[in-house]
Amino acid sequence: MLLCLSFWSTPAMAACGEADSAPVKFGSLTWESGQFISSVLQMIAEDGYGCETELVPGTGPALENALSQNDIQVIGEQWVGRSPIMQEAIAANKAAVIGDTLEGGATQGWYVPKYVLEDNPGLKSYQDLPKYAHLFTDPENPSNARFLNCPTGWTCEVFNTHLLKNTGLTKPNSDGVKFNNVHPGTGAALDAAISSAFEQRKPLLFYYWQPTGLMAKYDFAEIPFAKHDEQCWDKLLDANSQTDCVSGFPVSNLGVAVSTPFVEGYPDLVDAFKQVQFTPDTLNGAILEMSENKRSGEEQAKLFLQQNPQLWQQWLTPEASQNLATALNVSLEGSAADSNGNNAINSDAAAFSWFPEWSFENQLNDSLSYIVQNFGDIFRSISQVTLTYLLLPIERLMTVVPPWFIIGLVALLGWLATRKLWFAATCAIGLFLIGAFGLWPALVQTLALLIVSVIVTIVIGIPMGILMAGSNRLRRIVTPVLDVMQTMPSFVYLIPVLMLFGIGKVPALFATVIYALPPLIRLTMLGIKQVPHEMVEAGRSFGSNHKQLLIWIKLPQALPSIMAGINQAVMMSLSMVVLASMIGAPGLGEDVLQSIQTLNIGQGLQAGTAIVIMAIIIDRITQAFGQGRRARDELRHHNKN
Repeated sequence: MLLCLSFWSTPAMAACGEADSAPVKFGSLTWESGQFISSVLQMIAEDGYGCETELVPGTGPALENALSQNDIQVIGEQWVGRSPIMQEAIAANKAAVIGDTLEGGATQGWYVPKYVLEDNPGLKSYQDLPKYAHLFTDPENPSNARFLNCPTGWTCEVFNTHLLKNTGLTKPNSDGVKFNNVHPGTGAALDAAISSAFEQRKPLLFYYWQPTGLMAKYDFAEIPFAKHDEQCWDKLLDANSQTDCVSGFPVSNLGVAVSTPFVEGYPDLVDAFKQVQFTPDTLNGAILEMSENKRSGEEQAKLFLQQNPQLWQQWLTPEASQNLATALNVSLEGSAADSNGNNAINSDAAAFSWFPEWSFENQLNDSLSYIVQNFGDIFRSISQVTLTYLLLPIERLMTVVPPWFIIGLVALLGWLATRKLWFAATCAIGLFLIGAFGLWPALVQTLALLIVSVIVTIVIGIPMGILMAGSNRLRRIVTPVLDVMQTMPSFVYLIPVLMLFGIGKVPALFATVIYALPPLIRLTMLGIKQVPHEMVEAGRSFGSNHKQLLIWIKLPQALPSIMAGINQAVMMSLSMVVLASMIGAPGLGEDVLQSIQTLNIGQGLQAGTAIVIMAIIIDRITQAFGQGRRARDELRHHNKN
């Protein structure tokens, strides 16, 4: 028996190392191609070579740091030469990049929809962009054009920013139009903005890359650049560089990042990973299929391996190929033993197959796509009006006003609210500290968005609360809607409003209003309903009509509750404004997001401290004003004594 066991266990032990029984840890990347490739490699290691494996989630920089310390062993998708963290790890012999995962390499560049070139045949290179700047209007500044850059904190954001400046696109052309550098916040926001433009057949200038699913879904047309210059490119990658050179984009090799101890301890797996390679069409198609069918990386990898045994047989040893084929329930001739390829994907849920399929996911997605295609212009018009008459005027006003005036005004409000000089001084010191951090422009952008969000919330919330307090039927209808608005995860609001209103401040405004509205409506309704019945009857006995009762009795008595609702709306708006940086809203949230994606602890702490200071000031002032005049007078009298 012992001899038999040792015979059967030898291949796995040889592949996974005899001395180390710890699982091989794979970095679970946040983008779809990385998730898919990592899952393919994980299944090869686990089912082909008998290794114990584990997925560790994280962002790119975090996983690269972990790999250099051997806290994880494998990152499935690594762009060679793109990451300073990985280059340092390779130079220190702590990591290596093996294999050539994508045939022909990963490409990148500036793109427009193909129909833009068909309609404008004169647009042949980046040098022609100034003549066609009018096509790519920036909704937040219609007098200028926009370039949709990488998400905040990505490496490509750095060289795109340099290229935009070095090509002269940030300078006004003969018509006075220049290109603004717009950051979408996240990869999902960038994809949504691109999809929205294609669905509406709108012009858009953007940076993109492959492998991605969108490359397989839409017809992208690349804007030609000059030939790639390696020396120039190295300067473009440096965020602090003052270079003025222009270079075309390199073709980057796509490999598998592994730690040095993994290379030494798992030679069979290293040899297998070196052989893994996909064609661009194959990989882009798999990612698109994964996205459109809402599959996880593991599910798509299993289906891909089931359908393509002739491909992965070339990567593995005969013994590992047979092990993997047995685990996948396929024959090595390519015919699946399971006649339904999706059956294996759903095998884990077989125990729950008695549930009916009532998902409304596809219907909602189709409805959103229909609305974007047919009514997109209406929503964009609403977006333009909101920008022109609400957001931009307030932001420009706060930009023009000297910082010392804003600091003094906030300190005065703090004193009027609390009648405490130390609190007024604390407000002034806190705002001064934010300016000393270099975050005053970001603070102004956040405050402008916050002010408009609160104004819109008050205009909608207080009248709705008054109406609900006087109508039981309306209350029964609206209350479930408020329950959904208040309990739905805030991230759910971001992508739909992005598709409808475009990237930037306006979708952030509407998402913030949706999130902050319910508590104000509820507390307004509660405050009015709790007005003593005797006071209402006394008002009626003196001949007051409904309007007079509301203005002179109900609202004054409900004021503390209404102010508590405004306080909650302000605080929830502030939290949502920070999250809205994920869909391109500028401000303090953008600095927080960038610090997360670049692992810049100092930047994150500074931006976080600024948000905390602003939140405390706003909370204390609104709470103090919500106590009512009598409470403030008593507090002032107490302070005098």
